[in-house]
Amino acid sequence: MQIRLLSILLLLIFFASCGVKRSLQERPDISGIQSIGTARIKHSENFYSLGRNQLFKNKQGIWELYLEGDALERGVANGSLTRELIHHQETAFMNKLQELVPSDNYRGFLKSVVSWFNRKMYLHVPEEYKQEIYGVSRYGLARYNDFAPAYVRMLYFHGAHDIGHALQDLMLVGCTSFAAWDSKTKDGELLIGRNFDFYAGDEFGEQKIAAFVNPDTGNKFMMYTWGGMIGAVSGMNEKGITVTINAGKSKMPFMAKTPISLVAREILQYASSTTEAIQIARKREVFVSESIMVGSGDEKKAILIEVSPSDFGVFEVENSNKLICSNHFQSEPYLEDIRNLKTIEESHSKYRYDRMQQLISNTEKLDPQKAVAILRNMKGLNNENLGLGNEKAINQLLAHHGIVFRPEERKVWVSSNPYQMGEFVAYDLDEVFTKFDNGLVSRSVASVQNNIPASEFLESELFRDYEEFRKLKIEVENQISQDKKISEEITQKLIQLNPDFWEAWYLAGKIYFQKRDFRKAIIHFKQAKKRVVTTLPNIEMIDKMIKKSYRKL
Repeated sequence: MQIRLLSILLLLIFFASCGVKRSLQERPDISGIQSIGTARIKHSENFYSLGRNQLFKNKQGIWELYLEGDALERGVANGSLTRELIHHQETAFMNKLQELVPSDNYRGFLKSVVSWFNRKMYLHVPEEYKQEIYGVSRYGLARYNDFAPAYVRMLYFHGAHDIGHALQDLMLVGCTSFAAWDSKTKDGELLIGRNFDFYAGDEFGEQKIAAFVNPDTGNKFMMYTWGGMIGAVSGMNEKGITVTINAGKSKMPFMAKTPISLVAREILQYASSTTEAIQIARKREVFVSESIMVGSGDEKKAILIEVSPSDFGVFEVENSNKLICSNHFQSEPYLEDIRNLKTIEESHSKYRYDRMQQLISNTEKLDPQKAVAILRNMKGLNNENLGLGNEKAINQLLAHHGIVFRPEERKVWVSSNPYQMGEFVAYDLDEVFTKFDNGLVSRSVASVQNNIPASEFLESELFRDYEEFRKLKIEVENQISQDKKISEEITQKLIQLNPDFWEAWYLAGKIYFQKRDFRKAIIHFKQAKKRVVTTLPNIEMIDKMIKKSYRKL
């Protein structure tokens, strides 16, 4: 279900690129671009450079990108160095587009609707970032230019996260983050961890880029990202300011404004305190609701900046040594907000919030290793079994990445594939930028001695079963939607591979319903309901199918 709905999100992003003539007319100032060098040097399959900019792939599969200069210079260097990574993302998206909507007429209709939706986004993107995006866009795949010009594609690509959040009713995203300090951490220092649970297909998740940016204005910073993306979803700057973003409850907007990832990027580049971060966020008009967790190593605290199209709030704990964030708001302006209250009641946000509270409270003297263990936790409240892949878990086994910060020491750990289960690679920002200041670095800039090992779960039969289940689930959902017959063997295999997960039983019930074996359908729907079901709408959906099955009987 989640994969199909998120595919619709990707579809919307690319349709947003189509027919937007105004965005082409409002291209940024690109004077001087002809004098910028574009020829990269290929030193090996894993090492490229362009002037002082470079791209290196470490043994964990993470691409380490270094960029410097003004906006156009950074954009051109980024595009030139990461062109294959950009092409990978574009191809994945376009293939999904063709798969989802084979009809030319339907695609044409959606083009008109969504291009109208994005008609004024360019007015809300800072000139600097439009220039940087333009530089990157020069390396988009030429074969898609007839579909939409590269600059337009790249500009609206940055709205992907926001539109996913606008479709929160469909629960496409479910990130969880925490901050701890004082007596809650081993050394009393601020420690921040988060899972970025944004799934856009297996191909999308393959890419990991640890980008280290030295702009001509503002702070040096790092962010964990992917090809073609200059916005930030997780990052830290040289002043010890960290940024992570979590979805809030949003209605579907009628017009795009500033993408949240660009607001987060601006905070990284220009804020040196939580006060400055608030000022930056306050001046930008957004088109979805979002919690931006901002940590400050120098202030030894973290806050939540909660933004929406109509309200703005800041949440800061008092007399506490921890701060937790999932997908509902906590600041005063939203306490009586109907959408926020509905999220708390109906979604899995409150459950994950409570589970994170439980894990933090039960863990003494947090350090990066313990923080990673929390981010990898797959159990529910009081360690109840949720099944694998349940969105009520802190670890939903779909994250693009997990990340841990120690802002006072300017240190960060980023996960390698798969999900947040691979080895967490350590970086010391002061050391990294010192290395790049001295010229090209033909090896990883990671502090490998501080890496955190991959989860032992990856070697288990449970993990192999889950990966098989995940792929089988996609196939079964597609076959059900096409009214294709599914064998008894496949039906039972779904349950055998993930017996504690409600959706395995629910899908089996759907198969029997389709076969008009309503007695077995009822049995399996009831078994699904006995498991920990993710959301209130999911429970209502199961109840509806039980009633339908009884009526058919």
